[in-house]
Amino acid sequence: MSASTSPALPEDLDRVLRRMRLPYLRKAAPEVLATARAQRWDPAEVLRVLLDEEASGRNAATRRMRRKKAQLPNGKTLSSWRPEESSISEATQNALITLEWLQRNENLVLSGPSGTGKSHFAEALANLAIEKDMRVAWHTLETLTATIMKSKVDGTIARTVARICGNDLIVVDDIGLLPVAAESAEALYRVADVAYERRSIALTSNIHPSGFDTIMPKTTATATVDRLLHHAHLVATKGDSHRLAEALAGKGVHPLTNTTE
Repeated sequence: MSASTSPALPEDLDRVLRRMRLPYLRKAAPEVLATARAQRWDPAEVLRVLLDEEASGRNAATRRMRRKKAQLPNGKTLSSWRPEESSISEATQNALITLEWLQRNENLVLSGPSGTGKSHFAEALANLAIEKDMRVAWHTLETLTATIMKSKVDGTIARTVARICGNDLIVVDDIGLLPVAAESAEALYRVADVAYERRSIALTSNIHPSGFDTIMPKTTATATVDRLLHHAHLVATKGDSHRLAEALAGKGVHPLTNTTE
């Protein structure tokens, strides 16, 4: 019996469920109660199923909220990831996908040429972490800098960094494409310092962290890399750009169709 043909809940019961803020239980109740009557369920089973519906609904809503708050850029997940095309070894991919490194507050550094899947894999891992009920924040170095430096104006920088590091995973994407200004280096250092041994950072970069002193002030680079790499998985990607390969193969756009007679 579908919910559309199941008898509606009595008004007083519906009113109580609304007042108690049990929307998923209330939505499922007509169908569950109809099924329970037809199949003569034990009352405890009815209660269990209804509470499971509420818990599942709340968990799904929490994941949707966390995904929106994380501001993941492109919707990349493991379902769109092609592991056989990656230069990352299968064993390393499988180990990272377990997310056990997040439970140990370890970091991940993906470095290599542009277009070799670093950001895609990082976002897929971030999406997986959200599915596992973890909290994620996604930043480019520019957005991280803007967020932290804005808080300098009103003296809330410590609170802002603490809020960012309240997430289980902090992703900082695409370091190394451009020289890093002193304020950006400071922003990255502040997050690395507060997250150290407390939270996990996943960082993607065109250059290995050992070369960060070539794009940012040496003192700040040294202190940042020291904290990032102490408990980190270093993964190097290689090869030609996947994006360029698709473009050259004519797969970067939909084929044009001739609409003229």
